[in-house]
Order: sequence, then structure tokens, then C-alpha cells
Amino acid sequence: MPSFHDSKNIIGPGSRFEGRIRVEGNLRIDGKYESPSLEAEAVTIGREGMVKTKIKAGTVVVEGVFSGSIKATIRVILLPTARILGDITTPEMIIQNGVVWEGSCKISGDDEGSAREHIEGLFEKSDKK
Repeated sequence: MPSFHDSKNIIGPGSRFEGRIRVEGNLRIDGKYESPSLEAEAVTIGREGMVKTKIKAGTVVVEGVFSGSIKATIRVILLPTARILGDITTPEMIIQNGVVWEGSCKISGDDEGSAREHIEGLFEKSDKK
């Protein structure tokens, strides 16, 4: 998998893009981006980036401002300057000190039902032993 630092697709500083986008590979956003959805292999929202959308990607790194939802299949990394409003679903998450975030998070390696059902099932199973 390419590194998220090697983005060949960039919405640069001072740029504004509106509309649905699907990217083969990685996307770095240092400008302003708004749309109903965004799909890419990896998404990096730079320190000056402002993004409002639903992201589906393998890896998502946030340094800037994000509003919407994130569904990552590999991991989400929230760097100290990240400001987030929205829900995150991912199997792995790294949150650095300084992040401001309001929303919910589901960390799960699979999509087999909810975490609540899985954990309650484990308690029920242990009671039967």
C-alpha cells in the first residue's frame, strides 16, 4: 500500500472543490472540500484542510478540520491539530494529544453485528460455562 505521504492527488492550499470524487490511490486535501461522499485508498486532511463529507477509505489521517463521517478499513490517525465533528468506524485508531473531537467511534475488525451484541454475547456465553 502506498504511503499517505506520497499523495499524487492533491486539493492544494487556497483551492475549493465541491462535488463527489472517487480517487484511485491517495488524496491529500490542503484546501476546502465539500461533497456528499469521498472514496479513496487513503485520505490525508492537511493542517489547512477543511473537509465536509462522508469518507470511505483504507487509511484516513486528519490534521485539519473535518465534519461528516469516516469509515476506514485499516486505520484512522488524528494528529494534534485535528478538529472533528462526526462519527468514525475503523479497526484501528490513533489519537494524539491536542485533538478536539465530538462524535462516536466504533472500533471493530469485522462487520459481524454491533460491538454491543458481540460483547453481550460473550457475557452470556461465559454464564453458561
